[in-house]
Amino acid sequence: MCGRYAATANPDELTLEFEVDDDRTTDPARSVLVNPQSPPAGTPDHNMAPTKQAPVVLTRTPRGADGAAPTRQLRLLTWGLVPSWSKDPKSGVRMINARSESVLEKPAYAKAAARRRCLVPARGWYEWQVSPTATDPKGKPLKQPFFTSRADGTSCAFGGLYEFWRDPAVADNEDPAAWLTTFTIITTEAEPGLDRIHDRQPLVLDSSQWAAWLDPELTGTEEVAELLQPAAPGRFTAYPVSRAVSSNRSNGPQLLDPLPESELRGVVDPMTGEIIGAPE
Repeated sequence: MCGRYAATANPDELTLEFEVDDDRTTDPARSVLVNPQSPPAGTPDHNMAPTKQAPVVLTRTPRGADGAAPTRQLRLLTWGLVPSWSKDPKSGVRMINARSESVLEKPAYAKAAARRRCLVPARGWYEWQVSPTATDPKGKPLKQPFFTSRADGTSCAFGGLYEFWRDPAVADNEDPAAWLTTFTIITTEAEPGLDRIHDRQPLVLDSSQWAAWLDPELTGTEEVAELLQPAAPGRFTAYPVSRAVSSNRSNGPQLLDPLPESELRGVVDPMTGEIIGAPE
């Protein structure tokens, strides 16, 4: 967790909801993908996966604007954090998440946690529940995907960190290919109920916390640690969805459709703990 989520809003919607000053999603940006991203980066994606470019909200001072105030920007960043000191960008595939309990101490995340925090907008996220009773044809526990979103219908704002990696093989510092900008999503222990799906969940920040989280001047460990604390439970709703989401080639709004109870096998209801559907 979190390895897949739905980013269904377009830049105009995100600019409004997150009070963005500067939409930079059309700026040239380096990608790590061999093939063109599908759906194209910056368009609604119902199955956002690691290494894709995703919309991220951050606060930075515009380059070349001495004395200018920081602005809230919407940018396309690659999911999978690559620390600035990395020899190559391959580490990003392994660093899609950062645990809230250790993010302030680990060398790969500490500097970013102090000054380069971001918000990752999402409709919600996917997680796979391991069945206690049902097995697949190979005899392994069956995994049922769930979709979790805010019960009030607003966007989730995952707490994230971002980093810049400079490619020494590109001579021109102004060449967009010289820089790879990446992010990771912070996770916490899952709240009661959701822990019946998976033991981790993304850190979801409420709108009252956004300004502080995005403030690059807020660098104190105690202040950041306070923002890393999970909120009271009860903000989310979760339901089973089609296993089609397990393939990163699957996409579209149908991935968010609830799966009929008749198709469930050995699924644990997150709210009640009841097992739904016969094992076979």
